[in-house]
Amino acid sequence: MRVLLNIIWLLLCGFWMALGYLVAGVICCILIVTIPFGLASFRIANYALWPFGRTVVDRRDAGAASCLGNVIWFVFAGLWLAIGHVFTGIALCVTIVGIPLGIANFKMIPVSLMPLGKEIVEIP
Repeated sequence: MRVLLNIIWLLLCGFWMALGYLVAGVICCILIVTIPFGLASFRIANYALWPFGRTVVDRRDAGAASCLGNVIWFVFAGLWLAIGHVFTGIALCVTIVGIPLGIANFKMIPVSLMPLGKEIVEIP
């Protein structure tokens, strides 16, 4: 079931959302100081391509730098990517078949707002 949902997800919204994260990651990596943001963006892009069967958990070793980084990320990229998830989730929830995909889009909003200090893990 996960594979089927992931394939439908990829075709309807996963590719476009991952593309948004990739663009943000490339911009962050061009600006040398923001490379950690770029790496986090690439990690979320991978998650946005194939989300079912994985989840986001907090890292225990994340400290104050992650908190400060998340504030900076929120202002420059996080808010815009979260808005993309909201609109895509609403559009998917209009149809009955798209409701699980819309809910998955809404679940990705917290990690798109604050990606630093998070880890993406497989669900057993």
